[in-house]
Amino acid sequence: MKTQILIAALFFGGLVTAQQKKDSLKVNAIDAVNIKKQVFKKQGDRLVYDVASSSIAKGTNTFNLLKQTPMISSIDGKTLKILGKNDAVIYINNKKTNMDSEALIEMLKSTPSEDIQKIEVITVPGSEFQVESKEGVINIVMKKSKNNGYNGTLKMQNEQAYYNNPNAGASFNFRQGKWSGNSNFRTGSWTDRQRYTLSNGDPTFKNESFGFNDDPNKNFGGGFNVDYEINKKHSLGFSYNMRYNKSFNSVLDITNWQNGVLNNRTVNNEDAQTRNHSFNLNYEMKTDSLGSRLTSNVSYLWFNRDKVSFNESLPLTNDTINKYSALHQSVPQIINNYAANIDYLKKTTKGATWLMGISYNHTNTDNDTKQDKLIGGDFVIDPKQTNHFIYKENILGIYLNYERKLTEKISGKIGARYEMTRSTGEILEKTGFERNYNNLLPYLNLNYAINSDHNLSYTFSSRIRRPRFWELNPSRTYFTPTNYTQNNPFVLASKFYNQELNYMYKNAFYANLSFNMVEDASASDMLPLQGTLTAPERDKNGNIIYGPDGKMIMRTTRFLRYIRTNYGKNRELALTLGMNKSWFKDIWTTNYSVNLGYVTYKGGVWEDPTSQLGQYESESLDPYIIDVKNYNMSATINNIIRLSSKKDWFLGVNYFFASQTAMEGGMIGARQSFDLSLKKIAGDWTIVAEVSDVFNQSFYRIKGVQPNGKYNNITNFNYPRLMSIGVTYNFGNQKLKKAREMKSANDAVKSRT
Repeated sequence: MKTQILIAALFFGGLVTAQQKKDSLKVNAIDAVNIKKQVFKKQGDRLVYDVASSSIAKGTNTFNLLKQTPMISSIDGKTLKILGKNDAVIYINNKKTNMDSEALIEMLKSTPSEDIQKIEVITVPGSEFQVESKEGVINIVMKKSKNNGYNGTLKMQNEQAYYNNPNAGASFNFRQGKWSGNSNFRTGSWTDRQRYTLSNGDPTFKNESFGFNDDPNKNFGGGFNVDYEINKKHSLGFSYNMRYNKSFNSVLDITNWQNGVLNNRTVNNEDAQTRNHSFNLNYEMKTDSLGSRLTSNVSYLWFNRDKVSFNESLPLTNDTINKYSALHQSVPQIINNYAANIDYLKKTTKGATWLMGISYNHTNTDNDTKQDKLIGGDFVIDPKQTNHFIYKENILGIYLNYERKLTEKISGKIGARYEMTRSTGEILEKTGFERNYNNLLPYLNLNYAINSDHNLSYTFSSRIRRPRFWELNPSRTYFTPTNYTQNNPFVLASKFYNQELNYMYKNAFYANLSFNMVEDASASDMLPLQGTLTAPERDKNGNIIYGPDGKMIMRTTRFLRYIRTNYGKNRELALTLGMNKSWFKDIWTTNYSVNLGYVTYKGGVWEDPTSQLGQYESESLDPYIIDVKNYNMSATINNIIRLSSKKDWFLGVNYFFASQTAMEGGMIGARQSFDLSLKKIAGDWTIVAEVSDVFNQSFYRIKGVQPNGKYNNITNFNYPRLMSIGVTYNFGNQKLKKAREMKSANDAVKSRT
């Protein structure tokens, strides 16, 4: 983007000389100087997208803007990926956002792009960032101004997928003297529709299931942030965020076939509610004029999810073995987190920066699962699947970073994070465990600015991935009585070692080569374990049936159990080639990238740590072997075309493609998405019409085959085509300074809820 700068003053050799010659100087002409701003550039450990210098940033929301940012993509409208593979953690003004993932996406969709100064993409974050595994960081830097006043945004949107989904939101910001603050509110309803095709078995047996899931949701959320500038050095702030989601009358309806014969129909009705409240008190002290500062905060998070379901299996044949069965299930989860941290950032006169800090997190989760089964016409408690699981976790973290410019061309950053984790888990009156481990997580970044056109950098980082709290809760989610997911309280944390080499040419073309190693790896999705359960045949009252010879009549049933557990190790080598450039005086803006990858997964699962057998029961589990080597590729092609000289009409044409990709659970089929959008800007009003995935091609198909011939195939068609129209109105002083963004001490726990 070109900006004209008017030369308004001439500089002289000295102030006195200038004054003496002042009257004798004569300026005959003043010329304009054109300077090309760098919209996309490399700075230290991050890539910076200068939104304020981009011609396409106006009139959209932050989520859509992120999708157009180099190295960032989204094909489902719900998640953001970096380099097409790494999950993205969102920071705002270098502070991690303090809300759950769904609320965060809604907030990004309701934040106008005009509020954004720049977007920083950090593919391998430093020790100061609270991230896990190979997550990258997207740091959104907001515009700032010292003007007093207020502004706000009103937004309404209607989406049409399989069902119609309306939503609306509002935000309000103010600044007056030493006080500043912001608040927001969002509400909406949507119904997810998914169609399933499941098949599993071996050369001698085939089980097939066909069905659908309707999941209606209503939600509202919001929060506020108040900041008080005590004086020029001291600031105090308080923030509160909440979200409530209600999903009642969710229905999963599946018909089951065995060896081509209609067997039964399973219907699962579910009601669920989720509540999330978080509080944060923050204090900041500036210690010098160079930018050094001390920050501290304490946080509290309360998360509660209640889920109750009724699952019944209806016989569709005269089969006396597969009779009617039913069960009730209640799966509540309560999480309480208390956290605190202190950071000190020290800048020196020689240009070096020190960052040191300490953090503490205490988390208590309470999962009181109850399950009843139908026996003799009455529901009685199922002791194997009824459990009360208490998990407590304490994490103490200490981190230190040092960053400086070594020469005119070379700069570096080195750091480490030391974490001490103490955790206990207890299934009351059944079993328990204790895990204590320490991790030293080093970090290194070297950046070489060869010249104005070429930049080269290398980064190394070590991280761990702790299991999410819902993954630890030892409960089941049923598709059918013999096909279900099983959470695992015994899964271990995984260790990640990430390396990256990045090259950039003319701040427009880039190449990124990365290599990731994972030890004690757990599957990115659940592993399908097949086997058989042998148990005594029982009558309708639950009594064991004996044959004429006095022996128990035994019944053998096949099961398919999806479980998340550690299996071994994996390696990933990836190359990303990309371009971000504007053409024809910014009429056509392109953001293209191609990702090439090679992955290996090695290991296996030979037993199920969650198995609970009753008296006279026995289980035979088929080993699940993981030995995968796979090449894959994906491509993202984003185009924004300005249709008018007034810069008020824009056309978006985007395309995404991903080849077949091997994972621990099987081969994911090829996916693609073709999207169109049309945007009209009329003063403070913006109207956007979009069609996502025009050809309904971005759904998941997974095929998994074991060496012994066992197979498991899944097709999950979620009706990805989405048509939407949104209207946004911005009011008030649009140059108002935002309230100071506050870091929350329990940020690291948020993503694990």
